[in-house]
Amino acid sequence: MINRIIMALAFLALASLIMTSSFAELQRFQHPAKGDGSLSFLVVGDWGRRGFYNQSQVAVQMGKVAEKLDIDFVVSTGDNFYDDGLEGETDPAFEESFTKIYTAKSLQKKWYTVLGNHDYRGDVEAQLSPVLRKIDSRWICLRSFIVNAEFVDFFFVDTTPFVDAYLTDPDHTYNWRGVIPRENYLANLQKDLELGLRESRAKWKIVVGHHGIRSAGHHGDTQDLVDRLLPILKANDVDLYMNGHDHCLEHITSLDSPIQYLTSGGGSKAWGHEFRDYDKDAMKFFYDGQGFMSVYITPTDAKIVVYDVFGQVLHKWSTSKELHSAI
Repeated sequence: MINRIIMALAFLALASLIMTSSFAELQRFQHPAKGDGSLSFLVVGDWGRRGFYNQSQVAVQMGKVAEKLDIDFVVSTGDNFYDDGLEGETDPAFEESFTKIYTAKSLQKKWYTVLGNHDYRGDVEAQLSPVLRKIDSRWICLRSFIVNAEFVDFFFVDTTPFVDAYLTDPDHTYNWRGVIPRENYLANLQKDLELGLRESRAKWKIVVGHHGIRSAGHHGDTQDLVDRLLPILKANDVDLYMNGHDHCLEHITSLDSPIQYLTSGGGSKAWGHEFRDYDKDAMKFFYDGQGFMSVYITPTDAKIVVYDVFGQVLHKWSTSKELHSAI
């Protein structure tokens, strides 16, 4: 009996250690920069509609820009499969909305992907499953993770669980498996994100989530993120926050920090003519149509370009940093 008790206590201690260590640090991926010391990537969100609502047309233009820039990877800002995520690992929507749409040779690079609220209405675990990576090796989707790209660190954040309204949404059912208990999940995620940002020695820090922190689109600012996520970003010198959710393209600058808010949610269906009044000093660009963004970045410079569904350039923004050695 005593031996059984000892074994049970040892098992519980081991289980506790495993649970604790699982939240100790976000999973990391290493992605090298080009030989010339630069990095290029595209940003697209809210796209998975089997090619409809101009998804295929956006994909064609993405391929052309990707070839011109010789991109290193693609960032997906979530809502990857409409309307209700995937039904499982064998759901044909994965190939019909992803593999068979983004076919350009220039887009056969890693796709670093976060989940959106529509993805949480389906089988979330399916999108996270390594089975999908066997179907299409480009696909990298986790709840939250870090990509270290030499002089840039990317922090991909699972924002849907932060939004209180989804817990009481009478019209939709969300799959919270892997998130409950929610407050523990969020507390650990906030802790891990802050730790990762604080320890980062990268020249640039970019955070990617599905929901907008600042937006003049249909959904507007996400107050839950303003309250729980934004203070962490401000305290740790984040340069860019990239998101989808609002089906538009926009650039908002922070008036009290260096953060630039970039919404790239025009991967397919756009709403059109939905614009909230916004501080004119903060609002740099807004377009209520389909399209995507490109980013070219070096240790000292960054350039953002916004394109519409026809590949026309709608907006450009550049910034520079002094180059100092990390201590």
